[in-house]
Amino acid sequence: MDRLTFTMENYLEAVYELAREGGSARLTDIAARLDVTKSTANTAMSILAQKGLLTNEKYQQIYLTEAGLEIAAVISEKHHIIQRFLTDILQIDFATANTDACAIEHVISNTSVAAMHDFLRNSLKNNTF
Repeated sequence: MDRLTFTMENYLEAVYELAREGGSARLTDIAARLDVTKSTANTAMSILAQKGLLTNEKYQQIYLTEAGLEIAAVISEKHHIIQRFLTDILQIDFATANTDACAIEHVISNTSVAAMHDFLRNSLKNNTF
């Protein structure tokens, strides 16, 4: 499969987060979360469905496939680790950290995210922050 664009990764992450809350996602909720029109979100869902990353039947709930779930879980985990690092270690406000994490998650290496995660875990364990 071709590498996903940042935008497609954001859609996949939105479906993942919404599905964790309710088991599946609705197009309206995806559009609202990403602040796009339903038409734009629908186009993205069609592209992700063609890539085999989700099931998207007209007027139905949207579910991630196994492949989509794997990719989305990695993206979401990166986001949360980066966001925690920015808020807990660098003391950046949540809104800014969340926006920055969303941008960074697409370009940062897994090695760097793992280092952030280890730093957070060790800092918590040693109460160093």
